[in-house]
Amino acid sequence: MKLSRRTLLKLKNKNKKLKPNNYKKLKREGLRGTVKGTIERPRLSVYRSNEHIYAQIIDDTTSKTLLACSTLDRSIKLTISTGRTCDASRRMGEKLAELSLQKNITKIVFDRGPYLYHGRIKALADGARAGGLEF
Repeated sequence: MKLSRRTLLKLKNKNKKLKPNNYKKLKREGLRGTVKGTIERPRLSVYRSNEHIYAQIIDDTTSKTLLACSTLDRSIKLTISTGRTCDASRRMGEKLAELSLQKNITKIVFDRGPYLYHGRIKALADGARAGGLEF
């Protein structure tokens, strides 16, 4: 069922039942309109699953992924017991900052996607800031 953004907003206001993925898509598109990555300030996009967390640094002008990191990476996985903790997210943020500084990326735009800036998302951002990235 493919609905337009206007239709989704109307249905949401009328308290109609919609699938959660449609609400997630609506929230993500609302934020994505304001967050764009450039060559000078690429976008740090975050995806959070139940088990792991993934992050990419993306240049939206050329639609290229410059750098990617997750809790499944070998260097991070050996230091953590599970990928679903804030400590794992913080370490991944620090590793991401280290890799981006090697590629001369110091300033980024943070794209939290449809997720609240809380918990593992906030821990990742704090780890990236501690590693030397500027938001």
